[in-house]
Amino acid sequence: MEKHFYIVIVCALMSLHLLLVQGARQGQDIKCGACRALVDEMEWAISQIDPKKMIQTGSFRINPDGSQSVREVPFSRSESHLLELMEEVCERMNDSLTPESALSFFMRDFSQCETIVEQHEDELIEFFAHETDNVKDKLCSKRTDLCDHALKIPHDEF
Repeated sequence: MEKHFYIVIVCALMSLHLLLVQGARQGQDIKCGACRALVDEMEWAISQIDPKKMIQTGSFRINPDGSQSVREVPFSRSESHLLELMEEVCERMNDSLTPESALSFFMRDFSQCETIVEQHEDELIEFFAHETDNVKDKLCSKRTDLCDHALKIPHDEF
């Protein structure tokens, strides 16, 4: 009788462990999906800006040699534009959700998107200002570890 009791306890503990692991994995999937959706939305918003539109950045002070440290960068990838996009991106993604969209699964907790933007603002600006290839993998997997469990997920699976 005592042997059966231990078997039941071991089975219950194993079941509890599996439920906890599955719950943790689902949490990782939600964060990963939210990051990847955020990158998609940011890339789309950047693509809507005329690539020829430029903005001057740097210091407008005159250096001792008479030169200025001003340079022109594409407006779509300027820090000021990227900051503006990051302020709006989560709200815009939330507004565009429908119950049947795949994105709604990852954005059902609206705070996921906002948390990613708040915690990784510097990385987002760095990547979108300079990177154009594989931003999802580089940012969501390698830099922030939000998708470290899913490095082999195809780009558009989420």
